[in-house]
Amino acid sequence: MSGDRVIRLATAAVVCAVAGFAAVVSYSHIYGLGRAHGQDGTAARLLPLSVDGLILAASLVLLHEARNGRDAPRLARFMLWLGIGATVGANIAFGARYGLLGALISAWPAIAFIGAVEIAMQQVRRARGPLAATRVPAVPAVPGDVEQAVRAAYAASVAAGVPLSQRAMAERFGLSRRRVGQLVAQVTVEGNGHMSEKEVREA
Repeated sequence: MSGDRVIRLATAAVVCAVAGFAAVVSYSHIYGLGRAHGQDGTAARLLPLSVDGLILAASLVLLHEARNGRDAPRLARFMLWLGIGATVGANIAFGARYGLLGALISAWPAIAFIGAVEIAMQQVRRARGPLAATRVPAVPAVPGDVEQAVRAAYAASVAAGVPLSQRAMAERFGLSRRRVGQLVAQVTVEGNGHMSEKEVREA
């Protein structure tokens, strides 16, 4: 395992751990705030998930669009910033009763969670870039029709020193031997300006 891979795996592990710790603390803050303001039972337990889950969902949508080379949806960006504002505001409100310092301390888990999520998303985006760049040139050109495919196959076999027979190409591509012979003649003439005696007889 290379050093770069170890660093990437370690970074991913630390980022996930920080996001998990921050999410738990942020959850408890929003849960406590909800309980203090009329939310009870299931509503209070699900409230924090709806806030921080919105940030994660919007970030994943933005990541998906970026990976596919498309512009980020405005709604996803809006919901991301709305979720960030909601989680930071809720955590600040929870700690505000303990003064300015309490509010700042309570806000930190939300900020750490958001930062960890965005770091993870950026790491995935950067890992996607070089992969896409190496794959694009490897896509071969696809012949436009059967006759073009016959020409390409025959030219490639000649270049390799093992010319395909007209019978084999006729069976392979579903054309008559006469038509294959004509296509072979075209490739040969384009290549060197004349046909061999064997090719003339086969044609």
